[in-house]
Amino acid sequence: MTDTHAAGKREKNAPRREITLRRTASIVPQQSVQGRALLAVVVIMSFLACLTIGAVSMIRSTAASWQSQISREITIQIKPDDKIDMEKTLLQVRELALSFVGTKTGTVLGKEATARLLEPWLGTGLDIDELPVPRLVIVTIDDQNPPDFAAMRAELSKKIPQAYLDDHRTWVDRLVSMARTTVIIGSGVLGLVFFAMVLTVIFATRGALAGNRHIVEVLHFVGAESSFVAEEFQKHFLLISLKGSLTGAFLAAFSFAGAGWWQTRMIATPESDQATALFGSFTIDWTGYLGIFLTMLVIAALTTLTARFTVMRTIDEIDHIRSDPGRLDQYQA
Repeated sequence: MTDTHAAGKREKNAPRREITLRRTASIVPQQSVQGRALLAVVVIMSFLACLTIGAVSMIRSTAASWQSQISREITIQIKPDDKIDMEKTLLQVRELALSFVGTKTGTVLGKEATARLLEPWLGTGLDIDELPVPRLVIVTIDDQNPPDFAAMRAELSKKIPQAYLDDHRTWVDRLVSMARTTVIIGSGVLGLVFFAMVLTVIFATRGALAGNRHIVEVLHFVGAESSFVAEEFQKHFLLISLKGSLTGAFLAAFSFAGAGWWQTRMIATPESDQATALFGSFTIDWTGYLGIFLTMLVIAALTTLTARFTVMRTIDEIDHIRSDPGRLDQYQA
């Protein structure tokens, strides 16, 4: 009775061990040189792609901020002339500009403020009265309902020939052009990164298939379908792509957060001022982080689908070779 009971227990446990073996068995080795190399490539590609997305978002946000600030103001410049009283003319220009619908406030830039604008080029201690320096009137406008700039120019030219209106349209157009160029360049870089990653996944998948060709052939011999083999490779590469894309996205987000923290700590220093002048603020808004997250998902999905399609195509090629005796002999030779 004891032997019979023990045999019964072994029979009960046998299927459970078989199920466990089936669940843990894998066609593709989980730890391999190809897998580690592919993981490193995916991390690098994901980092570059997310860095590009964040940089494009940062530049677009900075350009939009500059464009918004420029669009809210116009500048009227009065050239110095011995025939006019400059202070009286400045007030006259301000009143004339504010008479147009769409203007809000007008500010006459004083002598001290004008001297501060010229300090980077002419140094301190300037006497504006001794230099033929133009004076400025800054007028804030309603960017949703701007005034008629052509009519304002005509009126200024008629009453005050020394006045010149600058509505900053040239700078706005340049900022818009810069933002569009940045988006185009970023899209091109993303396309190259994705293309390089697809090629890398194709080579890695073919290498994994070549290293496990005997296993694939045995599975075909026992009746396993191509979709089953493809799913095993798909799971393997999905795990690698998720790890790699998550690591790359985290490194990119951490880089932007670290750069923003450095810029905040180094505010009002020459290094920070130069970096801000060149690149603007290093902080990105929620759309930038959303773009990084979506890029991570795209990389994972692209890697997985590429691996699946490559496996299916390679298995079809193997089937065609096996069905053609001449090609099979040539392949084995």
